[in-house]
Amino acid sequence: MSSTDQKNYALPIAMMIILFAMIAFVTNLAAPMGIVLKNQFGASNFEGMLGNFANFAAYLFMGIPAGKLIQKIGYKKTALVGVAIGFIGVTIQLLSGHAGSFGVYVLGAFISGFCVCILNTVVNPMLNTLGGGGNKGNQLIQTGGTLNSLCATIVPMLVGALVGDVSKANISNVYPVMYIAMGIFAVIFVVLYFVSIPEPYVAKEGVKYEHSPWAFRHFVLGAIAIGIYVGIEVGIPGTMILFLSDPNAGNVGAATAGFVAGTYWFLMLVGRFVGASIGAKVSSKTMLTGASAIGCVLVLLAIFSPTTSTVSMPVLQTSATGAISFGMTQLPISALYLVLCGLCTSVMWGGIFNLAVEGLGKYVAAASGIFMMMVVGGGIFPQIQNAIADATSYMASYWVPALSFAYLLFYALIGSKNVNKDIPVE
Repeated sequence: MSSTDQKNYALPIAMMIILFAMIAFVTNLAAPMGIVLKNQFGASNFEGMLGNFANFAAYLFMGIPAGKLIQKIGYKKTALVGVAIGFIGVTIQLLSGHAGSFGVYVLGAFISGFCVCILNTVVNPMLNTLGGGGNKGNQLIQTGGTLNSLCATIVPMLVGALVGDVSKANISNVYPVMYIAMGIFAVIFVVLYFVSIPEPYVAKEGVKYEHSPWAFRHFVLGAIAIGIYVGIEVGIPGTMILFLSDPNAGNVGAATAGFVAGTYWFLMLVGRFVGASIGAKVSSKTMLTGASAIGCVLVLLAIFSPTTSTVSMPVLQTSATGAISFGMTQLPISALYLVLCGLCTSVMWGGIFNLAVEGLGKYVAAASGIFMMMVVGGGIFPQIQNAIADATSYMASYWVPALSFAYLLFYALIGSKNVNKDIPVE
């Protein structure tokens, strides 16, 4: 791709990077909305996370079809389909506020999940193509990933600030966030529709597939690992928001709870920078081993720390009059340990993926589609965690992430070894 071509693709590149950010924007709206659902509809912790579950459940249905859709109609048209579905999904969530309907909100979250799954399947390869591949393509993907983490940081903070008083939380409080999402989706759809984008060569003719990725033990265990990982990534901050904003538990208010959760996502952003800088020197196995072990220790510290132990952290605070200010406040020390887990989860996706597809050869493409399907774990494991929180306590529910980290440690040390090298992959 020449420099002239690259200049011509500046606008669609910008749109793809913004879409990368929107993936996090839509996804990370679901968990903090649990605060709203608990107050407005009297939902339990389990029910409060149903929007998040619906969002991730869509991956189970759309993970593999999204890849097939790309092969049939191309990347650009698939991206347009994803953006349109995203606009519809967010619109339905907004309408649920007018209707005062819990079911309508969950439906909107489910439809939004289809959007996020499709865009996840499209954005990475499209950015790589628009950048001309190689280092430039990778640079664009890393730029998109940075904005993705930035949005993941901002959204829970923004929702918390808009909600303010937990006792008065209502879906209508979050309308501004939904209007922003709808506006961005609309602009991106129009721009993508009118610009020309190259289509990367996808299907390979004449290649026979005698087996499937499921024939490789290390891939099967890796697919399980990716579902568990996404469950950890979402469950830790999602349940933490509910814990901190609960008047009978953390009792720090929605704004502060959202800011603390946002700090978790910010540390994921920091961790990704660090991971990218040392990635050429540290193997995926070593990185995943260290991150899993440290993550497990941090969660165990959170579980066993006395609820009376506190630590001072810089956060947004809500006064009795509803005014929002920034300053130091006392938080349960468990929250600090959980926030630090963001540094661990930041480097896990790439590490698990690299270990799981190593030695798969021509089966890597099919493996990628299965991996996208397994992202449904981001809905399943937080639901299990919050069901435990309802039955016991918030901190007891963190045994789910603790055991999940332990599985990832097992995978890094033992499960990632390819024991099926006899299967031809060329």
